[in-house]
Amino acid sequence: MFSLRSVAKTYPNATIALDGITAEIAPGEFVALLGPSGCGKSTLLRLLAGLEEPSAGEIGWEHRPGPGDIGFVFQDATLLPWASAEENVYLPLRLRGHKHAEAAPLVAAALAQVGLAEFTKAKPRGLSGGMRMRVSIARALVSDPMLLLMDEPFAALDEFTRHRLQDDLHALWRRSGKTIVFVTHSIYEAAYLASRILVLSPRPGRIAAELRPNLPEGAHRRTSAAYTQLVAEITETFQRVMPGHE
Repeated sequence: MFSLRSVAKTYPNATIALDGITAEIAPGEFVALLGPSGCGKSTLLRLLAGLEEPSAGEIGWEHRPGPGDIGFVFQDATLLPWASAEENVYLPLRLRGHKHAEAAPLVAAALAQVGLAEFTKAKPRGLSGGMRMRVSIARALVSDPMLLLMDEPFAALDEFTRHRLQDDLHALWRRSGKTIVFVTHSIYEAAYLASRILVLSPRPGRIAAELRPNLPEGAHRRTSAAYTQLVAEITETFQRVMPGHE
């Protein structure tokens, strides 16, 4: 789908966030960017979204994305507090000039995809944290993007809600075949969700390792021996690439 060729990002204050990032992402992959806080994971997402430009290197697209081709889910749900779930999901379509009547089926389908078909009229204050994040994901999906960028969307949730949303996101990815790039600093989350894991080093962020999970599908994915082994492998990788570890 796209390639990163020696991508670097240096900010005006001379902070080098990323240096020499080279990778290729294929259509339909679920790629986790895993690394410690401050290693440039979110910066890389913003570069992919076109919100910032690289200081060096280039991002090459097989098909350059147009309006609505990239969906972005932030750490916070960032919903309009006065608007219903339906209105929040409709927002990106409204900003691109779509009439409410023509957008209504798309909005309903996006909310149904995340299990909120019965909460279309609910305001954010009437929704739990997990439900607000589902609305945010539906808003990113409503344009049927070819690429979904997710910046630690479950980090602020309790463990039970986080597990449930991880299950739902993984199922949605398997069902839709969308390409997802997912930022996390949780070894367990990356191991559970991703089809490929790129481990970033501390700032300046570089790709220090790459892992390709091969876990079983279904109810035993999280409790399988393969999952336990993968978590151990990622942990050993971190110990090898992080400063202060031999």
